[in-house]
Amino acid sequence: MVTTTAYYTDSRYRTNPDEGFDGVVRVSYGGYYGTGALLFSGHAILTAAHLFASRSGSASVMFETSSGTQTSSVAKILQHPGYDAGSNNDLAIVWLAGSAPQAATRYDIYRFNDEVGQPFTLVGYGQTGTGNTGATSTGTSSPIRLKATNAFDADTATLKSVLSSGMTWSPLAGTQLVADFDNGTTAHDALGRLLYRNGLGQGLDEGLIAPGDSGGPAFLNGDIAGVASYTTSLSTSSVAPDIDTSLNSSFGEIAAWQRVSAYQQWIDQSLRANYPNAPTKPDDVKREVSEGNGGTSYAYFLLQFTGVRSDPNQVYSVDYATRDGTAFGGNDYLSVTSTLKLYPNENQAVIPVEIIGDAIPEHNEFFYLDVFNPVGGSFGEGVVKLTAVRTILNDDGFFG
Repeated sequence: MVTTTAYYTDSRYRTNPDEGFDGVVRVSYGGYYGTGALLFSGHAILTAAHLFASRSGSASVMFETSSGTQTSSVAKILQHPGYDAGSNNDLAIVWLAGSAPQAATRYDIYRFNDEVGQPFTLVGYGQTGTGNTGATSTGTSSPIRLKATNAFDADTATLKSVLSSGMTWSPLAGTQLVADFDNGTTAHDALGRLLYRNGLGQGLDEGLIAPGDSGGPAFLNGDIAGVASYTTSLSTSSVAPDIDTSLNSSFGEIAAWQRVSAYQQWIDQSLRANYPNAPTKPDDVKREVSEGNGGTSYAYFLLQFTGVRSDPNQVYSVDYATRDGTAFGGNDYLSVTSTLKLYPNENQAVIPVEIIGDAIPEHNEFFYLDVFNPVGGSFGEGVVKLTAVRTILNDDGFFG
C-alpha cells in the first residue's frame, strides 16, 4: 500500500494479524486490483466504484487473516448510482458469494461529520515507495497490506472554491475529504500553501495512497470514515508544493477520500435490501436459529417504529449491542455494537447477528440483543432499554 515517509519495510507500516486490519482486503476485477474493507454485515465489502468502471471480467476478494489467506468469489457488485467520471460518489459495495472468514474484522461506518482536522489510519494493498521517490513498485509486485497515518485537512469542495479553474473537476460539497503528503517542511505542505490549512504531517507515520489503494479505508476510531478515491498534484503560478513533476504519490501531493458519513443512508439501505431471508414483519421473525456446520449465518432482530414523524425528514436512531447468555461472542456468534438509523419513509429495519457454525454437539444456547439510547423518539415513559433473545439450536447430534 501507500507511499510512506520511510521505506515500507519499517515495522511501523506493517499490518500484523489480529491487530484490527484483517478485514481490509484486496479486490480484483478484470485484471485490475484495488482495496476494500469488510462491512459490519460480514458479507459485503465497501470499496471504490471506479475499480469496476469501463472493465469486464470476474471479481474476487482476498482475505489475509490470522487463519491464513483465503480468496472469495463475488456474487454481486453495486456501484453508487451517482458515480461519475469526475470521481463524485465513487463508492461500490461488493457482496461475497459466501460468508467472510470468521477471523476477518468487521467494520462499522463513521457516522459523525467532524472528520476535518482529525488524524486517521489509511490501509491498503497499493504500490509502495517513499515520499521522496513516489511509488516505485509495480502493479505486478506481490501485494503487501500496509498502513500509515495522515489527517483530513478539508472538504475537497473547499479546495475547489479557492483554486477555481485551477482544479479541472468539481467535487460535490460535503462528500469528499482531502489530505496532503507532508514531509515536515512548509515548502511541501500542499494544503497549507494552497488552502492555508497548515500542518506539517505525522512524522515518520505519514503516508499517502498510491495505485492499488483505491477503495481502501481511512479509519477514525476503528470505523470507516473514508474510501480512497484518487491522488492529484496541484499548483498555482506562485505555489508548487510537489517535490517533483510526476503524479506519483510523492511529498507535496494530495489525495481524496469519499466521505462515508455522507453516504451512510445509501450504505445502510443497500445492505438491508440484500440480507438473505430477512423478516419483513414480526410474524416472520425466527427466535430460534440453526447453528449450521461451518461459516456464518444470520440471526435477525426486527426493529419497528410505530409512532408518527412530526417531520417527514426526521431520522431516528438507536444504539444496540449483543450480550452473552449461554452463547458466547466469538465462539457461538460474532459480537456487535453499533447504531441503527431509520431514515425518512423507513419505519423498520433488521439488525443481523452472525451465528458461527460448527460440527460440535452441544446444548442449545442463547444470547441477547440490547437496544438503547433512542434519538428522535422514545421507547415509552420510563423505558431506557429494550432486550430481545435468540436461541441457537444444536444441529450436530446428541450432547450427553
